[in-house]
Amino acid sequence: MTESQRPSGEYPMYPSYGNGDAAYPPPPSYQPAQPFATGPGTTVWPSGNGGSDGNGGNGVGGPDFPPPAPQEPAAPRNRARRPVALLAAVAIAAAIVGGGTATVVEQLTGNSSNSASSVIPGTTVSQSSKGTVSGVAEAVSPMIVEINATSTAGESTGSGVVITSDGEVVTNNHVISGASSIKVTLSTGKTYTADVVGTDPDKDLALIKLRGASGLKTATLGDSSQVAVGDQVVAIGSPEGLTGTVTSGIVSALDRDVTVAKEDGSGQGRGGQSGGEQWPFEFGGRQFNGDTGESTTTYKAIQTDASLNPGNSGGALINMNGEIIGINSAMYSASSSGSSSSSAGSVGLGFAIPVNTLKADLDTLRAGNSS
Repeated sequence: MTESQRPSGEYPMYPSYGNGDAAYPPPPSYQPAQPFATGPGTTVWPSGNGGSDGNGGNGVGGPDFPPPAPQEPAAPRNRARRPVALLAAVAIAAAIVGGGTATVVEQLTGNSSNSASSVIPGTTVSQSSKGTVSGVAEAVSPMIVEINATSTAGESTGSGVVITSDGEVVTNNHVISGASSIKVTLSTGKTYTADVVGTDPDKDLALIKLRGASGLKTATLGDSSQVAVGDQVVAIGSPEGLTGTVTSGIVSALDRDVTVAKEDGSGQGRGGQSGGEQWPFEFGGRQFNGDTGESTTTYKAIQTDASLNPGNSGGALINMNGEIIGINSAMYSASSSGSSSSSAGSVGLGFAIPVNTLKADLDTLRAGNSS
């Protein structure tokens, strides 16, 4: 009997590798295939020749599988919101810069609410009636008054525009020139006695004040620099004493040189019904409606084909927003020299003092100065 070569109670030992320690199972005779990375988040195992029996191809006896599809790293959820927030911030900044720029421009150019070209607020046309003659007439008629001036030459009738709630009324100088007493009638029929505050014969403007008036509706003084030829306009006044008469037309021309009398002279140069010839003025070197006399003044006027007749002088020329753009001052009558006012009539040639001229002159008129 042969003796066992293994020590008692021990199992056979396999050859050791490397460090002399026992290993189980023994290492293979080849290096196992190792994965390699091709990009972030992607691992590819090398493939073999891939037999049909399903035991080859990956070097470890398993079938070939396609590499997993590459995946993009998940983006932070709040990244998509950043452009929106950025756009909002830019919009706010632009609005702030735009407002600041407008303020700077306004300060540099002097375009403030106190400039002569700005609109002085008052009663205007309602939004639903804006752009209609009836809407303009309804809104503005309460601010147009009839003026009856008495002088040594007789009595004349003109019109005026209420600009303050306590009774300041603008009219033409030639309406009240030389008057010893002035009576004003509102559209409601209520009458007031008025005093002359100031006159400017060079501009044919005057300011009167109603005694004891309060709570009156006031007109909106617009911006005559924005008026264009062809604009639709409305005229309101008291032709031949017919209070609150409304006519309409367009702006026919701008910057017409019109000459009117500065002072009263035997009824000439007045805006009403006394005397012979009515409302005399000069235009283009010719005299119309009689002799203007030796004391005259010339101004740039808005020309309109809205019907104007004696008594419209001092009334309002109004745009379709209900803003006063001119003070009616002269009209051409086709009547022959010496004819009565009853035969005189409008032929579509009327003239108005631009409202910006009035606004620039208001401080002078209120101070009681006259030139």
